[in-house]
Amino acid sequence: MTINNPFLISGYHSPTYFCDREKESETIQDALENGRNIMLVSPRRMGKTGLIQNIFYRIRQQEQTPEYITFYLDIFSTRSLGDFIRLLGNTVLGKLDSTPRKAMNRIGQFLKSCRPVFSLNEFTGMPQVSLDIVPSQEEVTLKEIFEYLASSERRCIIAIDEFQQITEYPEQGVEALLRSYIQFLPNVNFIFSGSKQHVMQEIFLSAKRPFYQSTQTFTLGCIEQENYYRFAATFFQEKKIELKKEVFNQLYKQFNGHTWYIQCLLNRLYAYREEPTTELVNQAIREIVSENEYLYQNLISVYSAGAVRLLKAVAKEKIVPEINAGSFIAKYHLKAASSVNSSLTTLLNKEMLYKTEKGYIVYDRFLGIWLQQQAY
Repeated sequence: MTINNPFLISGYHSPTYFCDREKESETIQDALENGRNIMLVSPRRMGKTGLIQNIFYRIRQQEQTPEYITFYLDIFSTRSLGDFIRLLGNTVLGKLDSTPRKAMNRIGQFLKSCRPVFSLNEFTGMPQVSLDIVPSQEEVTLKEIFEYLASSERRCIIAIDEFQQITEYPEQGVEALLRSYIQFLPNVNFIFSGSKQHVMQEIFLSAKRPFYQSTQTFTLGCIEQENYYRFAATFFQEKKIELKKEVFNQLYKQFNGHTWYIQCLLNRLYAYREEPTTELVNQAIREIVSENEYLYQNLISVYSAGAVRLLKAVAKEKIVPEINAGSFIAKYHLKAASSVNSSLTTLLNKEMLYKTEKGYIVYDRFLGIWLQQQAY
């Protein structure tokens, strides 16, 4: 596939269009190949999914490890254990065998608690499976899927993105249930990826939880500025366009090295087909914010007046080290600290605000810019 714009803002193509992360890729790949599971944590849009796909690409390219097969599932949209099991089943079933007949025979051998519905993928010819799960048999079906994985002669790596979502399921004991099966899968290793750092840390680092000390912990930070500049400048240079370092540094600093926002702006600047300047960067930001204005209006309309006022206050400050500081509350005419804390909890849970090491910020940087422009 021809790539018209090398600054991808979704999906993964190849290492050519993937910036740096060499050390991160090597560390995680080494852990997986030596039988260690990984807990991977970072804010949304920092590049977790791209990193996972890059690691999968590297593993698949190794001639000495042809037995590996990789799976990726994003469980952010799942709302129950049943949803999780269906997604897991749809992702892995039928993918471990060399022929459709063998795949269907093995699925039929292991899945007794539900009715698998088969169809053939028009491109690969391999079976696709959807599961009709009886609610009372969900845990049995999960056990059967893990037994199906364990029976394979192939090494499997399964990445479960937004893993903290399992703590929102209504069923009790989901963590213990998953752990009870995962620990007995010698041929399967996992990447448990998540964006809610405090929840992920509680799951994997608390001695009271089933997954305690079951993974190697990895926190994904920003791409190093100089490496990112060299990556970006090379693509502009191929078009005989110079990306000046001071322009890139301005962009990088404005978004604190947050990968997706930088990629988004580089994508726009590349499309302009002229030398990037500070004014062009600002133009690109204005375009993106303007395109999303209707979305932002609807997004904040569901929150209370107090929550919106707090959200705007944080946006105008850009970063707030102490949300209950008297000077901050007085400056923006916020209500009592108890009211601020109530709004803060809501905004954190809905990922409108995010707590960094330096303080609270608006999670969506473009939303933050739009809020800065709104009347207070």
